[in-house]
Amino acid sequence: MPFGHPDFDRLVPCQCTQREFDKERLSRLEKYSNLGPLIRLTFDNLLPRGRSSDPQNQERFARSLQVAKGFAENPKGWLVLSGPSGCGKTHLAAAIANYRLQKGHPLFFVTVPDLLDHLRTAFSPSSDVTYDELFERVRNAPLLVLDDLGRQSSTPWAEEKLFQILNHRFNAELPTVVTINDIRNLDERLAVRLQNPAIAQICELEKALLPLFQQIGGLSTQFLEDKTFETFDTRGMNADARGRDSLQTAFTEARRFAESPKDWLVFLGVHGCGKTHLAAAIANHQLRMGKPVFFAVVPDLLDHLRPTFSPESKVTYDELFEKVKTSPLLILDDLGTESSTPWAQEKLYQILNYRYNSRLSTVITVAGFLEGIEGRLASRLQDPKLSNVMTIFAPDYRSQVRPSDDSKSSRQKPRRWR
Repeated sequence: MPFGHPDFDRLVPCQCTQREFDKERLSRLEKYSNLGPLIRLTFDNLLPRGRSSDPQNQERFARSLQVAKGFAENPKGWLVLSGPSGCGKTHLAAAIANYRLQKGHPLFFVTVPDLLDHLRTAFSPSSDVTYDELFERVRNAPLLVLDDLGRQSSTPWAEEKLFQILNHRFNAELPTVVTINDIRNLDERLAVRLQNPAIAQICELEKALLPLFQQIGGLSTQFLEDKTFETFDTRGMNADARGRDSLQTAFTEARRFAESPKDWLVFLGVHGCGKTHLAAAIANHQLRMGKPVFFAVVPDLLDHLRPTFSPESKVTYDELFEKVKTSPLLILDDLGTESSTPWAQEKLYQILNYRYNSRLSTVITVAGFLEGIEGRLASRLQDPKLSNVMTIFAPDYRSQVRPSDDSKSSRQKPRRWR
């Protein structure tokens, strides 16, 4: 530089040295960011319209991508990326993180279950980092990316740690990216903050497609498939006139309900009188129309809910409970045959009370009559403003043979029903 130039006598690194400085700084930032192998996920190698074949989902993803790019340029507030597994949430979140790294800005990326495991391990004296140090690093990161929120084991300790982190960042308005399958499964305190429009923007990458048929219980798929309106016999086995009339009425109401499910339809009667057959016929009719159905045998449902509290469970309690509670059409078979424990009664009450208040379409078969059903449930099952109760007075199909004047037909193997 000539004498008098502003840079005269100033020490300036050569280009090679500057590149080494930049490389070393980026390496430090990458190590701090905790991205690890996700360093490869960028906007450049992201499918611009996502992975779904549904045009509407492709539009959702394309809009979310533009929002994510804008956030990466100027991180402000919170960005919540929601959608089912495999829709590209993690790739989009990692792309934001990698873009910020290339710009030389620090951030911290962590999967929520791993974060909670690291926090637990940090209590150990042999840990490389103290609990307080790790907690502060996450809580005050210039940009925090929390991946897979809602996938953690739902314990009071875990919920409290997450609330402390997110509540601090919420109050301080620190830039945060969160990926989640479904906000409805979250602790209410977290859900409220993630949905606050003053700070958070939610991008739904894909609408989750409900599986057409979900089932919990010991009834085989073949057994349920065979139960249609065409195979239902309104004459019953040795049923008297009252029993045949009740079968015909129940059949008519079941067909009406199957065409357009609304409110509740409740079948009462002894084991084997045809309740499950009519409930399965409704399910099969809806499935033929391409509508989703959740069919659950009540004792088996409760058995499935209990193990979900275990950390080893492949499905969280909240996830399964929410599916049952919010299904567009829920069929509960054999209510009243479950073990009558306070826990069982409370779970059934929570499910049915939610569906009662939301007026969600529900079919319920009750083994016997309502006298044995817990009072809170019985009152909802009998509410004439919501529930249509069908009592079937026919005897058990399975233990009887239809009489016939034809000796040949009398030798035929009796048809068995449930």
